[in-house]
Amino acid sequence: MHMMKLVSRVSTLLLSVTPALAIWPAPTSITTGNQTLWIEHNVQVTYNGGIVRWSSLSHPSCPSAAIRTNEELLALQLPWYGGFVPPGSDFRSQDIVHGGVCRALDAILNQNFVPWKLYARNAVKQTEPAANKGKTLITKLEISQTGKDNSSTWKPVGGSVDESYSLSVDLKGTAKIEAVSAVGVLRALESFVQLFYQHTNRQIYTTLAPVEIKDAPQFPHRGILLDVARNYYPVENILSILDGMAWNKLNRLHIHVTDSQAWPLQIPAMPEVSEKGAYAPHAVYTPHDVALIQTYAVHRGIEVIFEIDMPGHIGIVAESHPDIITGWGAEPWTTYCAEPPCGQFRLNETKVDTFLDTLMDDLLPRVSPYSAYFHTGGDEFNFQEYLLDPSVGTNDTTILIPLLQKFTDKNHARVRKAGLVPLVWEEIPKDYNITIEKDVVVQSWLGGSAVQELTSAGHQVIDSNYNFWYLDCGRGQFLNFENGQPFDTYYPFNDWCGPTKSWQLIYQHDPRANLTEEQAKLVLGGEVAVWSETIDETNVDSLIWPRASAAGEVLWSGRLDASGNNRSAVEAAPRLADIRERMVARGIGAAPVHMTFCTQGRNGSTCSWPVGV
Repeated sequence: MHMMKLVSRVSTLLLSVTPALAIWPAPTSITTGNQTLWIEHNVQVTYNGGIVRWSSLSHPSCPSAAIRTNEELLALQLPWYGGFVPPGSDFRSQDIVHGGVCRALDAILNQNFVPWKLYARNAVKQTEPAANKGKTLITKLEISQTGKDNSSTWKPVGGSVDESYSLSVDLKGTAKIEAVSAVGVLRALESFVQLFYQHTNRQIYTTLAPVEIKDAPQFPHRGILLDVARNYYPVENILSILDGMAWNKLNRLHIHVTDSQAWPLQIPAMPEVSEKGAYAPHAVYTPHDVALIQTYAVHRGIEVIFEIDMPGHIGIVAESHPDIITGWGAEPWTTYCAEPPCGQFRLNETKVDTFLDTLMDDLLPRVSPYSAYFHTGGDEFNFQEYLLDPSVGTNDTTILIPLLQKFTDKNHARVRKAGLVPLVWEEIPKDYNITIEKDVVVQSWLGGSAVQELTSAGHQVIDSNYNFWYLDCGRGQFLNFENGQPFDTYYPFNDWCGPTKSWQLIYQHDPRANLTEEQAKLVLGGEVAVWSETIDETNVDSLIWPRASAAGEVLWSGRLDASGNNRSAVEAAPRLADIRERMVARGIGAAPVHMTFCTQGRNGSTCSWPVGV
């Protein structure tokens, strides 16, 4: 047995759950009926009255949504699909919508699934609608965009882009989407996808007509942090993550692109940094890769934010520029850094400024066409390491903090010069008492009262509380332990942040908990974190999904429902199982939410803990 019997008597009265609606994340408002409509390839799609080029999925204007590799995208040369667009190119609303329509209809018609895991046991034939009777077809999808997009739509600051939408499907077979922005249209299209299933005879249907949805996100920042330095991810893996984010209405990918372990980012002005700092010649991200990732993201309503963490987490630069790094490879590493190898920027060395001026002048102009932000790190600054720094030679905080203040000011000036907003980890203002300007966004990860303290000081905050939203936690140590005292001390070799963050734990975290109304306004949203000590392209799908989906609903729909009650995992579970099946059908190896027994019949109470004794 997998669960001990904790009580001798339990009530047979379980929470009754109405069969769940399919939409994830939960819309602001939704009403549905119980009529069946069908959809085929010849549905006519219009955008602001004009025909969207849509004759069939075999037409080259609508390539398969499964295409993700660099080579395939380059061969297509379709910028609206997410192919390469040179930096500085303009994004057009009609291209964004066109690509979204193609991907949505591809998902509905070519990448759908028979929901046998969601129907009662052996009841697919009895549950799905009869396909041999007179059928009402959805013949029209009318898309209206009521507002004008501008450059800030594609790289929004905070909530500057309106992602709201309305979606309706009537009984005559006309579907309508209305949104202020092209990004809102994309969000509506993903909800439209979730209305449909594949019949066992391969036809496509919905049983929810008529449908009325009005929706908008609670938080403007709904993200995933991906560490690509500790383990390298091929570009197609990153594009796949972007697809999953779009399907779950997540809108920020934070790429932690360098660390002390590796520097995979090519910098044309300083090619030696990646040549000597990458794990291997192929394990790099070229300028083309960077532009491709960002463009692919924009066409899915996602903003990519790159991070170069400093002045700590930067030791690898010593391989190419040893005279600007202190403590590279210092032992014992536990004295000088959070994990090996150690190495931080020298804080009183002018050559550091020369290095950073060159780096930022090269990189930031290539980032700024696609993003409003750049993350400068600042976490886990180790004072002991400056005992080894010939430019400092002390761990005295009265000397080091002013040097760190100067370093931070210069770095943020470089970011602002490029027209970007700086981000930092919470230690910069909270633990090191570094003064930062009001435009700087602070990412909080240490939990406790951190978000309360930061917002009470007037800082904008992104919540990544490790107690809830670190997806790498609870999977064991990446370190090795010698026999004897090390083995005995660290057995059974748990990692520092266990236990594993289950989707239920992730789902119950509220970034606004215990905040005043004014403080809550400063919480832009949150990010689940994928630190990659023991994660790479082989297991990343199952570790992100569908747990990031759970955070996605918290950030889109809010932790409280329309009645002001905490959203229930019992209600959420069948819908989460549904979106998981859709992700699998669309090519992402998402982990199961439950054993199939728990989801059949769409009754979340089947595997709920009994209430009452």
